[in-house]
Amino acid sequence: MHDSTAASTIGTIRISVITCPHCGHTREEVMPEFSCAIGYACSGCGASLRPAEGDCCVYCTYGTVPCPPVQQMRLAARVQDHEEIGNRGA
Repeated sequence: MHDSTAASTIGTIRISVITCPHCGHTREEVMPEFSCAIGYACSGCGASLRPAEGDCCVYCTYGTVPCPPVQQMRLAARVQDHEEIGNRGA
């Protein structure tokens, strides 16, 4: 599944495979770009999935890739760390 709905900002992956902890069913999904998904219904067994404590969404808990907002926060933190390291050498 690689189409325009999967395209996003640079460095952000929008495709994640969710695995149901109840039945093991997997499904590839396109994540929302600017929001977190707090609910998900398994298409295998119908279980209603919610994020684990400390996670913002079901993709961060059950997906192969964290949600785009978390990816962007991590990218921003890496860029800031890189800039700080570069400024030390100046």
